[in-house]
Amino acid sequence: MSLFDVYPLYDVTPVKAKDVHVYDDKGTKYLDLYGGHAVISIGHAHPKYVANLSDQVSKLGFYSNAVQNPLQQELGDKLPEAAGVPDYALFMCSTGAEANENAIKLASFKTGRKKILAFANSFHGRTSAAVAATDNPKIIAPVNAQQQVTFLPLGEIEAVETALKSEEYCAVILEFIQGVGGLDESTAEFYETLDKLCKATGTMLIADEVQAGFGRTGNFFAFQAYDVQPEIISLAKGMGNGFPVGGILIHPRIEAEYGMLGTTFGGNHLACAATLTVLDVMQDEELMENVKEVSEHFLAKAKEIPQIKKVKGRGLMLGLEFDFDTAAIRKKLIYDHHIFTGSAKNKNLIRILPPLTVKKEHIDQFFDALKQEF
Repeated sequence: MSLFDVYPLYDVTPVKAKDVHVYDDKGTKYLDLYGGHAVISIGHAHPKYVANLSDQVSKLGFYSNAVQNPLQQELGDKLPEAAGVPDYALFMCSTGAEANENAIKLASFKTGRKKILAFANSFHGRTSAAVAATDNPKIIAPVNAQQQVTFLPLGEIEAVETALKSEEYCAVILEFIQGVGGLDESTAEFYETLDKLCKATGTMLIADEVQAGFGRTGNFFAFQAYDVQPEIISLAKGMGNGFPVGGILIHPRIEAEYGMLGTTFGGNHLACAATLTVLDVMQDEELMENVKEVSEHFLAKAKEIPQIKKVKGRGLMLGLEFDFDTAAIRKKLIYDHHIFTGSAKNKNLIRILPPLTVKKEHIDQFFDALKQEF
């Protein structure tokens, strides 16, 4: 029996990790500037994270959502406050795709509508409605394609206005900085006008913060750089620092009903312990301030390499755009320089998504390696 072969793999076998470094089975040390797809927020094997999860699993790792879970209630109080949306309610699940599924489902329940508005180069997951709202036909099966999704170019507000005036859309779902699509973003005017159009037409705005959330951009959420108020905010990735955790934050004008949403594993005791620890470490170590400082240093270093045509993104959700396919350079960074980076739908992009604990000297190491390839 073999694994179902759907992942092209690099010939690297990590066996342990610490903070911003990963070690393979041969003892080679790698600088992790990709964080396992932006998942590692407070660093690999953070001592507080290891201690808290070990303690929790020794007592109770899981029980169902049919009983009281004080850890879940504690997180429901702390997370919205830390995120700057204190009035929002939390529903927990296990992945980013599941978060977006629940966000879309909730929007449809509350509006009574079926259509979804999404944007070119978007990525919202690989399941059901989430993958239907993802702009990649290669991963959309016929059963997914039954969903009623309209894709529009990001930034074209007139097209959005025309669509929303029909009052047929339950939700607009968007990443305020696109992840897999290639770090594209629009303007404050576009986002703020979009929010007003949603409010005027009874359409729910879903902020997909699965990748950008939990401090990665220097704000807790990417949308907080603008004057907008999403009805639903999707979370995952950095939320659990490697433990599978997802969730949605829900505006108070959306009322809950028993049975409306549900999950087996979402909000389990270990998941809550992981997320509470992430929040504590982010605050104790002032990681969002570190994001801003290291990001400024990154931007300054990027100016030293003329082959870089554009730096995209914000904070530590960054991309370096060249005028050629970067696959070969990324392989050299892994095998010759022992540095992990990421790819995107835009083949000319190198994505940088390190743990939020990364330091300026790690950025220097990356740019020193990159310079050797030109």
